Amino acid sequence: MVERVHPHDSLSVSEEHAVVAPKPPPTPPFEKPVPPPGTYVIQIPKDIIHRVPPKENARRYEEYTRKKNRRNRCCCFSWFIGLLFILVVLLGIAAGVFYLVVRPEAPNYSIENINIRGINITSPSSTAAISPEFDVTVKANNPNNKIGIGYEKDSSAEIFYKDVKLCNGVLPAFYQPSNNVTVFKTVLKSNRIKMGSEDQRALVTAQSKREVLLIVKLRAPVRIKVGSVKTWKITVKVDCDLTVDTLIGNAKIGSKNCNFKFDLW
Repeated sequence: MVERVHPHDSLSVSEEHAVVAPKPPPTPPFEKPVPPPGTYVIQIPKDIIHRVPPKENARRYEEYTRKKNRRNRCCCFSWFIGLLFILVVLLGIAAGVFYLVVRPEAPNYSIENINIRGINITSPSSTAAISPEFDVTVKANNPNNKIGIGYEKDSSAEIFYKDVKLCNGVLPAFYQPSNNVTVFKTVLKSNRIKMGSEDQRALVTAQSKREVLLIVKLRAPVRIKVGSVKTWKITVKVDCDLTVDTLIGNAKIGSKNCNFKFDLW
């Protein structure tokens, strides 16, 4: 009995050697892009209407900003006061340590001798001009153990009778070490001074009483030296009130009172 062969039960030679094409990979589902870290994506519906914020919000923001600026200013001022207080305390401590270590003492000055020439007023009615010349001897005492004093140029020395300047000059420049007494002489001169009648009368009367009051003013820029450290220029001011018995020759000093002070700036 012959079996029936169906066409689908047997393959032709061409069908057996045919190459089957691979199926394409399935399409992945759509994925939304992932934003980088720290980024926020806000979706706003299209039907929302953006409006200008009310004026009340602007006023509140302005008040907040003003209060914040005021707080910042107060904070900065508080920091400044605190730093200034700390600086003052540190300077006070440094000054206290300096005083305990150095033990500074004020120098003292005195007029030791005066020789006078060129004043020839014997009558209140005299109209002749005078040309005084004073040789003044000054003693400077530095009692400090660790402080030296350097006297520099641009000094001045003047002698007055009441408000009349009789003569002027300069002081010598020198360095005075610690625990030292220095005596120096300076010459003060002036040319053709005319005194008023009242001043002449008072001067003649004072000479007759052998008590002529003179005022000596000394000004000297100095630098204080402690060890190898020198300060800035400090002005020494010495004012001496003294009486002399005559205005001719070597005058005898009757009484004297000298005041001393520093100008730091």
